[in-house]
Amino acid sequence: MTALEARAAATTVPSEETGGVLSRPYRALSIGIVSVVLVIAFEATAVGTAMPVAARELGGVALYAFAFSGYFTTSLFGMVLAGQWSDRDGPLGSLASGIGAFAAGLLLSGTAGGMWVFILGRAVQGLGGGLVIVALYVVVGRAYPQRLRPAIMAAFAAAWVVPSVVGPLAAGAITEHLGWRWVFIGIPALVGVPLALALPQIRRRASGQAGAGGRAPLDRRRIRLAFAIALGAGLFQYAAQDPRPLSLVPAAAGAALLVSAVRGLLPRGTWRAARGLPSVVLLRGVAAGAFVSAESFVPLMLVTQRGLSPTLAGLSLAAGGGTWALGSWVQARPRVEPYRDRLMFLGMLLVAAAVAAAPSVLIPAVPVWTVAVAWAFGCFGMGLVIASTSVLLLQLSAPEEAGSNSAALQISDALSNVLLLAVGGAAFAALGGGAVARTATATASAAHSSHPAAFAVVFLPMAGVALLGAWVTTRLRER
Repeated sequence: MTALEARAAATTVPSEETGGVLSRPYRALSIGIVSVVLVIAFEATAVGTAMPVAARELGGVALYAFAFSGYFTTSLFGMVLAGQWSDRDGPLGSLASGIGAFAAGLLLSGTAGGMWVFILGRAVQGLGGGLVIVALYVVVGRAYPQRLRPAIMAAFAAAWVVPSVVGPLAAGAITEHLGWRWVFIGIPALVGVPLALALPQIRRRASGQAGAGGRAPLDRRRIRLAFAIALGAGLFQYAAQDPRPLSLVPAAAGAALLVSAVRGLLPRGTWRAARGLPSVVLLRGVAAGAFVSAESFVPLMLVTQRGLSPTLAGLSLAAGGGTWALGSWVQARPRVEPYRDRLMFLGMLLVAAAVAAAPSVLIPAVPVWTVAVAWAFGCFGMGLVIASTSVLLLQLSAPEEAGSNSAALQISDALSNVLLLAVGGAAFAALGGGAVARTATATASAAHSSHPAAFAVVFLPMAGVALLGAWVTTRLRER
């Protein structure tokens, strides 16, 4: 070997240390796990379009909300179980079982002959979804070096862009021409390719126990708390959907279960925004809950207050998928890493501004496209914040704690969604939301005469919650 060759050999860096998420060592794994997210995203956007038709044909419109709450409650349990399972044995078993349950639930719902069987299928699907999402975070923490984690999180966000636009349109066409069942039955056929690509790579790169020592048993206390938080969330959501004096009983029982379970499942100090990991987990819930709760009412507001068709109201949010992915891409740039906290502060300010600006269209003189512009900026802010919380969580977690901490992050996200949606929905109903909903098919002039205050009481408090999130971003790093 010549001196020049020796020098070149000494300075050559292995491709795993220099390549990106699509370099040869990571290509199959990256494509596989992003494809899993793509399938989940397509299901989330497509199934919602077919759900009303399914409930009507199955004679279960009165049980419509349980098709959503059933998914949510079992997914909370699945998240905690996945965290325990992944820390104990690695993420492979949780991911494979979760995808299997996800597909089985879709098939059960798609072939259901009655509404309760349909709801059971949604519950099985939710369990699978909870197992999958936490396992994916553990895969990222184990299989990718720290420098590549922002990029793979950005890829997860980008995987939602196409489904958010194509999913509702494709599901609507399939429902209209083939029937709603084919929306549920067809999605499981898409999981084969992600499994074939991802599972062998996960087995090689991320399997087995992360920590030193023997194989630890499952924490049965956490499993009991997981059951309690799922049951408590279901009771609380049920009470919010049925605002009668008798509903105070399940609401109180649900709140008691939630308080005791959350204290044991989230990092100590989460609710007082203790510095470091607790504030990261809290920020995820604050950001997701404020944004999703507000976004849920945007199409209804545009239909009932400004007379838009449901299609146009939905399209007003379409640009948000692209700007969300753009925000995730920005936070993944290596040069912005030293400024991550400031980017997250900016992101929460953008979210607060977007949520506060949305109800301005309640004033007839304000153009309806104001919502589309505001929501595009809000989604950009969410892209900065959501991907960054995932990156920070993995940075602050020991390998043997990545599963439990990832589960805590997802629990904070999902639980905040249901609590803020329940509170916002109750306030909406108290100020005439029922009358607003009944005007959904009315003419524009009739819609203008309904109850704009019912919308304002949802959006403005959520903007305040987002501003609280901006303060939480100042506590993400320990002094």
